[in-house]
Amino acid sequence: MSLRSFLTCFRAGTILWQSHQELYSTFRCRTLQYSCWWGKALTLAEGIFSNSLPPDQSSREPEREIDDKYTTEQRSAILQVLNTASETELLNIMGGKKPFRIVDYRTKHGPFQNVQSLMKVPQFKYKTTVQVCDLILDPAAREQRKKKTWRNRQAVKYIESLIELEKLQTAESIVSIVFGTQKIAWAHVSRNLSVLDWQRVECHGFMKKPYKASAYLEEVSRIFAVVSKIPEADFYILEKSTLSVEHNNLIPLMFHRRSVEAILFALFNVTFMTDGQHRVLCMSRYGVGKHFDLIVGGARTSGRNLAMQLFLEAATSSKPQVSFSKDLLLQHRNLFETESRNREEEMCDALLQALAFCDWVVQ
Repeated sequence: MSLRSFLTCFRAGTILWQSHQELYSTFRCRTLQYSCWWGKALTLAEGIFSNSLPPDQSSREPEREIDDKYTTEQRSAILQVLNTASETELLNIMGGKKPFRIVDYRTKHGPFQNVQSLMKVPQFKYKTTVQVCDLILDPAAREQRKKKTWRNRQAVKYIESLIELEKLQTAESIVSIVFGTQKIAWAHVSRNLSVLDWQRVECHGFMKKPYKASAYLEEVSRIFAVVSKIPEADFYILEKSTLSVEHNNLIPLMFHRRSVEAILFALFNVTFMTDGQHRVLCMSRYGVGKHFDLIVGGARTSGRNLAMQLFLEAATSSKPQVSFSKDLLLQHRNLFETESRNREEEMCDALLQALAFCDWVVQ
């Protein structure tokens, strides 16, 4: 075995051990309740004491004349909304508690006489006031802001990443990977939603041996052979499934999935030792299902029909949502045949995971 292969296997084993330690810690969560409570109490106490300190006078924003930023027509439009819009209508323009504060101040003190008087509303500073005025004047910006905020929330909620969001947004292509007990599937997708590669590989050795330390070296070697077939990309997205530890019969499957996840994480982060940059992240399987309305009764259903619609649209439409190369269209033309026993669920899930990632982060 070469030095590089030895280091790769060693790193994979280290990450594998860390993942098992993390999994084991879930069985001890009850013993940590008091320490978690104590941590929250300390955080709360710090907040109380920090709030009691006198504010830094130099950090205050100087009051400036806001009316000078806008034309007469713009000021008139802003005041029309501020003085007549209901709380519901203001909520459609801006979020948080700002609509309620505006209406409450308007009720107590009467209509706003100028834009500058908006800064008299509690919690309204110069930056907040300008933001509210800009949102009133530009409905398109409001919709874009809502859309961007929603996508960022999805990214934070359903993506476990050590990579900055700004770096993910500059990705030219990503590889989405989904693995089962006997298969690994991937979808190589560019930022313009063009599928560059879409494959799956059989791994019949999975789950065939007891979970002993000596078996992991064979596991790493087997997965390394599969990884060598996966194309290069800026980032790699692994499916993160949630299996309940309450059922003892699922524990071996959970250990297997975490083992494969750790090995893939190590193999795709081969440049981490030189540049310190992560290239692998995990996405929630449930989050992807929720994005495509595949959750029924709290459980994720098959995405095969949706993947089939996208594939057929790429073959028949001049402007499909997702485009496939001619080679892939020919290669997988029989993939969705009704009589086919091999449903290729992993391939469909890999494609949908890639599209959800692009929608939340890249696009």
